[in-house]
Amino acid sequence: MRPHAPARLLAEDYLRAERLLPWNVGPRVRNAEVRPNWIDDHCFWYERQTADGSERIRVDARTGECEPHQDADAAAGERIAAIMAHGLISPDGSQAVSCRDGNLILKTMTTGEERALTQDGEPAHAYGKSPDSNTFAVSARVAGIPLPPMALWSPDSTQLFTVRLDERLVSELHLLQSAPADGSARPALHSYRYAMAGDENIPEAELLVFDVETGKRIEADWPPIPAPLMSPVELQHAWWSDDGSRIYFIDLGRGAHECRLCEFDPSTGAVRRILEERSDTYLELNAATWVQPNVRIVAGGDEVVWYSERDGWGHLYLHDAASGKLLNPITAGEWLVRDILHVDEEARRIFFTASGREPDRDPYLRHIYRVDLDGSDLRLLAPEDGDHQVSLPPANDIVALAQVALRGGAPGAAGFSPSGHYFIDTWSRLDAPSVSVLRSADGELIRTLEMTDVSALLDEGWRWPEPFQVKARDGERDVFGAIHRPSHFDAEQRYPVIDLIYPGPQVIRTPKRSFPAEPFDLFNYTFPQTLAELGFVVVTLDGLGTPLRSRAFREAYYGRMEDAGGLEDHIAGLRQLGERHPWMDLDRVGITGHSGGGFASTRAVLAHPDFYKVAVSSAGNHDQRGYMSYWGEKYQGLADASEDSEDGYQAQANARLADNLQGKLLLIAGDMDDNVHPALTLQVANALVAANKDFDFLLLPNRNHQTSLLDPYALRRLWDYFVRHLLGGEPPDGYRIHGPA
Repeated sequence: MRPHAPARLLAEDYLRAERLLPWNVGPRVRNAEVRPNWIDDHCFWYERQTADGSERIRVDARTGECEPHQDADAAAGERIAAIMAHGLISPDGSQAVSCRDGNLILKTMTTGEERALTQDGEPAHAYGKSPDSNTFAVSARVAGIPLPPMALWSPDSTQLFTVRLDERLVSELHLLQSAPADGSARPALHSYRYAMAGDENIPEAELLVFDVETGKRIEADWPPIPAPLMSPVELQHAWWSDDGSRIYFIDLGRGAHECRLCEFDPSTGAVRRILEERSDTYLELNAATWVQPNVRIVAGGDEVVWYSERDGWGHLYLHDAASGKLLNPITAGEWLVRDILHVDEEARRIFFTASGREPDRDPYLRHIYRVDLDGSDLRLLAPEDGDHQVSLPPANDIVALAQVALRGGAPGAAGFSPSGHYFIDTWSRLDAPSVSVLRSADGELIRTLEMTDVSALLDEGWRWPEPFQVKARDGERDVFGAIHRPSHFDAEQRYPVIDLIYPGPQVIRTPKRSFPAEPFDLFNYTFPQTLAELGFVVVTLDGLGTPLRSRAFREAYYGRMEDAGGLEDHIAGLRQLGERHPWMDLDRVGITGHSGGGFASTRAVLAHPDFYKVAVSSAGNHDQRGYMSYWGEKYQGLADASEDSEDGYQAQANARLADNLQGKLLLIAGDMDDNVHPALTLQVANALVAANKDFDFLLLPNRNHQTSLLDPYALRRLWDYFVRHLLGGEPPDGYRIHGPA
């Protein structure tokens, strides 16, 4: 077999790859999901994409009959747009609250009259503030985007739950904007408060409630809770009871070793601890991170549905709310619950997604189930072999805003009808387009609503990713991933391999559904194929230490982040694939990743220089001592992170392996990255200089964490680097990737 090594790539090769970037793919994929807008419990409408634009379809869920929908319903995003103009709007629409100079300002919507709800706020001890360590604080400030207050209106619009964020003792971090947007020659300094692993002080959230008519404040009789990443409002760790008589909140301790569910009486400030859980490593309240915890208050406040990995797998448990006593497990077995979808209080039944239960299927695929709260009558409601998604509405307006920012459209929809009699299920696989169907609560298929149209991509030669299963480094446990081959693939040639890595430990890298609607998820899905179109075989794999499997599988990474999400599993898996597929050239293996993947790809070329020959690493958190306290303290542990300590924080620092560099390494960072500070990349560069190593470095002006990933210039440089140093060819001269409009 001959090596695939063209002397020069053409502009048409790069154009073929560029056509698969998410902003070019999105317009050519229609009806990737159905987002229902429920009119009542039996009828909903949704937007259907057509060749000429879109149309609204009205569906009667009882019969499945469809017809054009002509009514001028309010768009789902109108409330969110109003919030960006006015502030956080009360449920009755009469008032809005916003932040100004650390204080809360109430506005009467009919008259525009304003009055201060608080007057003693200050920048580092502000009401309704999100922590500066939320990964976007400086970006929002520079862009002039006002953030709504981290607050929750009571259901009757008379009270406001909020936090007062104390960052007064948190150390400052600084970004130097060397090329200000106003054209000034003087660099601009942007300072923000950002706690790192091992710091004595982190942001803390004081919990309180205001009576909006009288201004009376009631402080929770509870110590401030840690807020090293986001406020409890953003994390969906606080919510009002349906009748507005109580507030429930989750106090997740520093390092996530302990977690308490509490009940806060807004009339007195009294707080009652309902239940708590502890771990020697760290706790999760959902198999995924930064989504709604799998915690529900049921039976009028008398019982709690609680998510726990206490038996080694993520399951639901029913507790008595008065005593905290365990009443019964709701689910059990060597599989895990993913998301609570709906609770039928009357029937005492819960609907949820789970993965790993169906034999001989990819254990990451979500399936839809229902079970009675006493743990009986567990039923699979959607039998198709695919990843089943039922959309969840945002828990509050703050979360809805975040979803809009991520999706670029409307906030999440309610997949279940108001009473739970019907739901919309969108399912697909990595290698097959999605199908959206309407089902009854017992799983009966009522109607197929849409099938995703990817014909435009297929006409251009789109090659589906290929799922695979191999053994981890121990030769026993199964790990899973996907292969992406060029559309012009020739099995008689040997192709260089690119390992596209993200080590978790909070998410996996290999998508499990095709052409997702969310822009960032779409990037994760199509980006491997852009590299494949340049003449590579691209592999994603999720090794030990990544989530969505057993607790033991996930905790393999804990306290040893130098393992970089299972690099040894990647090497073992690639070698097994090389034996299966002789067209994979394992003498030419490169690796790339962003953020945690930037850390892992640099780690790979330094720790395993005989295997990985080329790495492109962007925005890497190369040393958890210099990253946010939330991250290192949760996944590496609460051990001493100081320079002279001999704990695990020293072993994970990439700069300590600078002497090992043998291959080619391109480091990329954005100078305005307020998530992973560019200093972490510069510290690796400094160590490489001290070791007299040749490497390449690209600093992107005015790019933050996300734009340094999606920047067209950086993408072109990444492509060029692999073409030159792994493929052994030359890229086209002066090619320019065009970004989104």
